[in-house]
Amino acid sequence: MSFKATLFSLTTVAVLVAAGCSTSRAKPQPLQGSKPQPLQVSNPVMPGDYADPSVIRVGDDYWATATSSEWAPHFPLLHSKDLVNWEQAGVVFESAPEWAEANYWAPELLEDKGQFFVYYTARKKGGPLCVSVATAAQPQGPYTDHGPLVCDPDGSIDGVLIRDENDVPYLVWKQDGNSRGQPTPIWAQRLTEDRTRFAEGSTRQQLIVNDAPWEGSVVEGPYLLKRDGWFYMFYAGGGCCGRTCSYGEGVARSRKLLSGWEKHPSNPIVGANAEWKCPGHGSVVTDASGQSYLLYHAYSARDTVYVGRQAVLDPLTWGTDGWPSINTHQGTGGGKRAPTGFSDEFNGSTVAMGWQWPQGNRPQASVSGGMLTLAPNANRATEPAGAVLARSTNTGQYVAVTALDPGGFASGTQAGLSAFGDPENSVGIRLKGSTLEVWSRQGNKEQTLGSAPAPGGARVYLRMTAREGHFFRFSASNDGSHWLDVGNELNGDFLPPWDRGVRVALTAGGVVGASARFDSLTITPR
Repeated sequence: MSFKATLFSLTTVAVLVAAGCSTSRAKPQPLQGSKPQPLQVSNPVMPGDYADPSVIRVGDDYWATATSSEWAPHFPLLHSKDLVNWEQAGVVFESAPEWAEANYWAPELLEDKGQFFVYYTARKKGGPLCVSVATAAQPQGPYTDHGPLVCDPDGSIDGVLIRDENDVPYLVWKQDGNSRGQPTPIWAQRLTEDRTRFAEGSTRQQLIVNDAPWEGSVVEGPYLLKRDGWFYMFYAGGGCCGRTCSYGEGVARSRKLLSGWEKHPSNPIVGANAEWKCPGHGSVVTDASGQSYLLYHAYSARDTVYVGRQAVLDPLTWGTDGWPSINTHQGTGGGKRAPTGFSDEFNGSTVAMGWQWPQGNRPQASVSGGMLTLAPNANRATEPAGAVLARSTNTGQYVAVTALDPGGFASGTQAGLSAFGDPENSVGIRLKGSTLEVWSRQGNKEQTLGSAPAPGGARVYLRMTAREGHFFRFSASNDGSHWLDVGNELNGDFLPPWDRGVRVALTAGGVVGASARFDSLTITPR
């Protein structure tokens, strides 16, 4: 058996972490008389749940990060040589910052004067959403957190750094007024030169607010750049997430950072089309030829919101009027990338990059001898799914299969395979003693929906077949070839699709001392 890692899983390649990366960012110059030729892109370039993507170029390398929401570890760090093919090379935070408890959103990865910054959103313990900042000497970290910068009572999100026309650093962020039925201004306020605190005596200045019909109750996700004497702000408007989303990406510009902002008369510059819906919240990067691109997220219109918001890439075209456009206002462009599969046979010495767990509940997980051993922490041991280890998907049509070693189960142990939305909403199949159970947890209320005797043998194979992202069938086998259905098809449309995708998860728990051994997980598109 061999470990396999496909593109959508974005698993680590160790040499990427060790690779040297220049921190110089000289402005790229195209050849005299030539015009940059955009990349031929098939979207998504980051298949799976990678909302609010942020990207920079560092020498010949590209680095990116994205929202992790309620999944840990927090904020994946992704590496690419070509903007199209990405591998995960690390994370910003292996453990949550001490001050924060939830809502790990919208990390903005930036380089400024040779230093690297991640401005990010999280919820303060017992308090509101805040914008915080972490710093590093290199894009792959390690990152040092500096705590919250701003915590408006109604929430502060989507922070980004920009220097004004006098080279003075400012934080730009959104006040989350929509959470209280209020307008959503985007503010700017001067920072200290270390860019981790507001300058003493500084005050905030409103740049834009939601005042156009297409924006609805929200403008957010600002990304600012300077070009030809203008400041440009790319921003999102409308409803970001879920089945009723209405997101789009707009742009505004001004000669000065703190005043004179005008919005593009043809906003949004990216809207829905037949392939992609609810696009928005991105950042701009320029390649060595001088061609600029917007990396942003969108839902696949042909798939489901249960996959999550995937990262897509489009070249920017600058008109003679100085305004940018994308795909001639026809929505997300490029070809459509076919879904890919995932396989982990646990042949390494550690749990591979890309596995996730519910934030605040890191399981005990180790790999040895081609097996993953999974166990809950003591305070979650009696929960049926006290330990959760999960992967995202890149399609709503898939078959997930795991092989479970039933030997050595402590009495009362439950272990299995799940479509996991969050700890209060999930469905799955589990081995419980000599019985297989299909179960559903909705609003933290659990019920058993089907059962069957477990097949004998050295391995119990469990299979979950998904369609449209939220209909699931479960079956079991003792050889991985001959399958017995357990229960009927489940409708899991209650699984939380609002700001994250549903994961395929391995689970274990049920009793103090619970532990389970898995020898593989595969996810195959169908």
